[in-house]
Amino acid sequence: MTDAPRLVLVSPQDLVNVASVVRIAKNFGIDTIRLVNPEVELDPYRIEGIAHNTADLVARITTHESLEDALADCVFAAVLTGRERAAKRSVLRPRDAAGELAHRTADGPVALVAGREDSGLTNEELDRCDVLVTISSDPAHSSLNLAQAVAIMAYECWLARGGDRLPFKSPRRTAPAAPHALLDTLFSDWERALWAIDFFKTRQPGHVMRSFREIVFRASLDAREASLLRAMGIEVSRFLAREGVPAASIPPASSQSEEQ
Repeated sequence: MTDAPRLVLVSPQDLVNVASVVRIAKNFGIDTIRLVNPEVELDPYRIEGIAHNTADLVARITTHESLEDALADCVFAAVLTGRERAAKRSVLRPRDAAGELAHRTADGPVALVAGREDSGLTNEELDRCDVLVTISSDPAHSSLNLAQAVAIMAYECWLARGGDRLPFKSPRRTAPAAPHALLDTLFSDWERALWAIDFFKTRQPGHVMRSFREIVFRASLDAREASLLRAMGIEVSRFLAREGVPAASIPPASSQSEEQ
């Protein structure tokens, strides 16, 4: 994966938002957070209380007196903004901006910048960033919460860096595919169970079992799953016997033989 962007928050005003952003950064592999003149007291204990298991990231948060200082080592900066600008600026949607950020990491550190909760960034602050990023939303209600906007952009950056190429976690235990010998006993045990509960009273046994077989075949069970399903069928008959419930008996000519 390519390097993650630095996440720069300009004058955040709400500790809950800061903590939410920390959690999001942890979710999507962002390991550097810089705060420019935060307007809220940064309490690591409270932040970690909201964003669990983020103590290492919280400990690395740095504060800066200006956006210029926070971006000093960055070769490219994309800034989130929801407002239209009169001046001609390069504006990208999150997916394109994330791709550009990932591409520019070949030249050095890059940054994702977000502004104040109530007023965003000043024009002078926007001027220090290479490209504006605007998240498409309903024009009648376009304002996003700071953490929500960062989450959308952080996710897109994760994808652009190759996050979706990471494999899913393997199951704790693996089992071979179910052999036909096991499936045959499964079908036989379930047919006996269905006869026991008189399921075939108004149904054609051959048709039912053929459909049941097709369901099981489509499921592509492994051996452990097939054994579990078989045990369920066996337990139906055993339960009836334990409870003393008279069970319907399978006829001498089973549905399987009738269908052959």
